[in-house]
Amino acid sequence: MSEKSSSSGSDEDVDPESGQPVELGGVLSKWTNYIHGWQDRWVVLKNNTLSYYKSEDEREYGCRGSLCLSKAVITPHEFDECRFDISVNDSVWYLRAEDPDHRHQWIESIELHKAESGYGSETSLRRHGSMLSLTSAASALSATSTSSFKKGHRLLEKLAEMETFRDILCRQVDTLQKYFDSCADAVSKDEFQRDREEEDEDDFPTSTKSDGEYFHNNNGSKEKLFSPASPKGINGIDFKGEAITFKATTAGILSTLSHCIELMVKREESWQKRLDKELDKRRRVEDAFKSAVHELKKKSHYGGPDYEEGPNSLINDEEFFDAVEAELDRQDKIEEQCQSEKVRIPRLTPVPPGDTYSTIGTHRFANKVEEMVQNHMTYSLQDVGGDANWQLVIEEGEMKVYRREVEENGIVLDPLKATHAVKGVTGHEVCHYFWDTAVRMDWETTIENFNIVETLSDNAVIVYQTHKRVWPASQRDVLYLSAIRKILPTNENDPDTWLVCNFSVDHDKAPPTNRCVRAKINVAIICQTLVSPPEGDKEISRENLICKITYVANVNPGGWAPASVLRAVAKREYPKFLKRFTSYVQEKTAGKTILF
Repeated sequence: MSEKSSSSGSDEDVDPESGQPVELGGVLSKWTNYIHGWQDRWVVLKNNTLSYYKSEDEREYGCRGSLCLSKAVITPHEFDECRFDISVNDSVWYLRAEDPDHRHQWIESIELHKAESGYGSETSLRRHGSMLSLTSAASALSATSTSSFKKGHRLLEKLAEMETFRDILCRQVDTLQKYFDSCADAVSKDEFQRDREEEDEDDFPTSTKSDGEYFHNNNGSKEKLFSPASPKGINGIDFKGEAITFKATTAGILSTLSHCIELMVKREESWQKRLDKELDKRRRVEDAFKSAVHELKKKSHYGGPDYEEGPNSLINDEEFFDAVEAELDRQDKIEEQCQSEKVRIPRLTPVPPGDTYSTIGTHRFANKVEEMVQNHMTYSLQDVGGDANWQLVIEEGEMKVYRREVEENGIVLDPLKATHAVKGVTGHEVCHYFWDTAVRMDWETTIENFNIVETLSDNAVIVYQTHKRVWPASQRDVLYLSAIRKILPTNENDPDTWLVCNFSVDHDKAPPTNRCVRAKINVAIICQTLVSPPEGDKEISRENLICKITYVANVNPGGWAPASVLRAVAKREYPKFLKRFTSYVQEKTAGKTILF
């Protein structure tokens, strides 16, 4: 998995222009459900919202889901160093990053967006508080407020600015109150001093006073030395400067208030438009719901044609899957009962020599068969271990099943590949029983009926078969050419290799019908026989044999069905099919002469 990000979650991810965290986008794995598991999704963190898309290229089609981070709880996983969970009420997203560093980056960025979403957050106050001071002049305050508005600061930022102005104003009121208290004390002392002097002049002659309390004017009269204290001298407060600052602060408050009112008016208009749209949308949805309910009452009972396979089926994916699973379980029980009751009739199926199977043939499909054989020998045997496109979905002992998710026009076309190792049989025997139509119904339980449309040669036939219907899915049929081939070795070290390939063809005797949906297939089974040397002079026995099987299947179901259902059914049925078929081959060959 790769991940691309437009930013990281550090303090540097704040836009210097708007003061807001910048957008973060990249690929994260998101847990979908127990069928699909972890799926890569394009995740975007922007404006306090986390959204995800199926891929980066599909952003223009809208997000698949989103979470508001205001009340989100981010929980790093205790054991998985790449995983973290985000929960909002009952909604939980399980996410995995590429590595622990990317997980840390995403968590930090999400926390930063979450912190910036709250009104009056600490970071907002810190930024706005640095814009103003007690000694700011009126012009500076006005310029700051105006410039911030021009930059498009949001209402929350303006409110934070108001809080800063409030703190400044409170400190200025305290300062001015101290000044007024000091002035009041000075006036009281002055009045008290004047009263005492008047009382002294009445009781004593003026000449008895100390000359130090008066000074003589040029006309010979005396004046009192006491003079009122200057405003600047009281507690060192500059009254004029404080008054200017007070006026500037109140001007800033009034200016910011006007901006807030303007922003709120604009927001009210915007929200009113949104409300009108939502009310109209709700009315249309309610009308559509009433119409759907009315139409539903006209529909047939559950299980009718409106509940069958199709994009407009009344069954949702979960109900569809449950119905298919229940039907498959029912068919399995019927098959088990039939197998326990019936006694298999031994069929003598003569096996032509290997030389017959190694010829190319001269029929009209000979070139197509040869092309298919060469393609499967070239590509089907390639190891899938290092290919990230193949996902290991089943591992049971020696058997491994891989899947590569592919969809075309909404139809699931997932290629499947399985590898297995079976003891005691040869590749020739496995391919023979897989190809031989005489024993097909002994081990293939999904077929309702089949017939050979045309025999092209000793090692190639055209077969038409219908499969048992699994309600609510439509019944499928398939018309294909089946060819068996012994692969000639290129050197003495090559193992004995056999191949059967089945691929869809057209034939006039089996045209498509309305009763079934015609599926298209390209299936191959490649078997290689590995022989371990016996001890001493003993002959080779079945204990010395191991057949390495590679099975590949490319199936187009031919019609719409829920992707989750098709993938779940394939995951369930393919391992059962391989085990059932290989057990049948072991049973048929036990105690018989080894056929190389």
